[in-house]
Amino acid sequence: MARVTVIGAGFGALTAVQKLRKLDPGLHIDVIAPKAEFVYLPGLIWIPVGLRSAQDLTLSLESFFRRMKVNFHPGRVTGLRESGRVVVSDNGEVENDGLIIASGGRFIKKLPGIEHAITPCEGIPAAERIRDRLAAMESGTIAFGFASNPKEPSAMRGGPMFEFLFGIDRWLRKTGRRDNFELVFFTPAEKPGQRLGEKAVKGILSTMKKRGIRTHLGHKMKRFEADKVVTEGGEFHADLIAFMPGMTGNKWFAQSGLPLSEGGMLKANGFCQVEGQERIYVAGDSGSYPGPGWMPKQAHMADLQAEAAAENLLAELGGGKPEATFKAELVCIIDSYDTGMMVYRSDKRNIVTPAFSGFHWAKRLFEWHYLREYRK
Repeated sequence: MARVTVIGAGFGALTAVQKLRKLDPGLHIDVIAPKAEFVYLPGLIWIPVGLRSAQDLTLSLESFFRRMKVNFHPGRVTGLRESGRVVVSDNGEVENDGLIIASGGRFIKKLPGIEHAITPCEGIPAAERIRDRLAAMESGTIAFGFASNPKEPSAMRGGPMFEFLFGIDRWLRKTGRRDNFELVFFTPAEKPGQRLGEKAVKGILSTMKKRGIRTHLGHKMKRFEADKVVTEGGEFHADLIAFMPGMTGNKWFAQSGLPLSEGGMLKANGFCQVEGQERIYVAGDSGSYPGPGWMPKQAHMADLQAEAAAENLLAELGGGKPEATFKAELVCIIDSYDTGMMVYRSDKRNIVTPAFSGFHWAKRLFEWHYLREYRK
């Protein structure tokens, strides 16, 4: 019986597990991750405004792993041996005949003073810090920003920052406190949200203007201070800073012996196969893939890549060649607490809708539908 190891417990990893089990009911599947739990990261945007709690977004995977007949190994991966056939963790080693790496990315925390900023997508504790800071503030300036990895432009989390910004703006208005706060949005890019398309950029900037959100765009970041954001184009006061830096690969990639992109991600081909490697695949934020410059790092893409990776790995294990590819597709709802704007982009189309309350509820419905599999 062939043994496949999946590294990670996020979107790409769990989708890979489901696809592997569907295609091969008898396959031996090992999963390595720090905990047997799944955190629904898109829901972090609702923690600061009280629409979600840690309990709502954290799901135990024990039942899911039993149904999928998965052997779970708690631990943090530290490297690979024997050309990837052995995964080394801080809790032992796991052998495999095939490997799928879906362990996510890592935020680049090199900017001086970055300890003064909260990185929301790092997880529930970060979102709760924003919630608690907001609750303690009666007035002040709140700054929201993001940057990319200049050596890996697609490795960024811009979309959620728009959601934190617009959601908190709307929440402050609903609670009658917006006039006590100044909101500032900053990024080194001159046109924030270009990955979403030109229509989205115009819509985002127009929304900021209508809502009285000040912008500081097109200036390289220099540093943060306890109450200040400093860029090459000037500085401004901030009582609370929420900032999403660019992303790179996991630290253990450097000890993996696998090829890395200039930005530190695992180099993959169009089949999600790590370049030049036998029976080693990557899905989601861990990889650097060929495709259009706007191709996003988001859960939807991780799912598409994971399905292709699982299918191709099983083909290799059966003596065949990888043939499954993934579609470069951006699908998101930019939520604003009680409304939302839907954005879709592919090679052929770019659709941006006006803000509508129905899209907010559609995003919540999708969350319920997606998590249903793990709540069984």
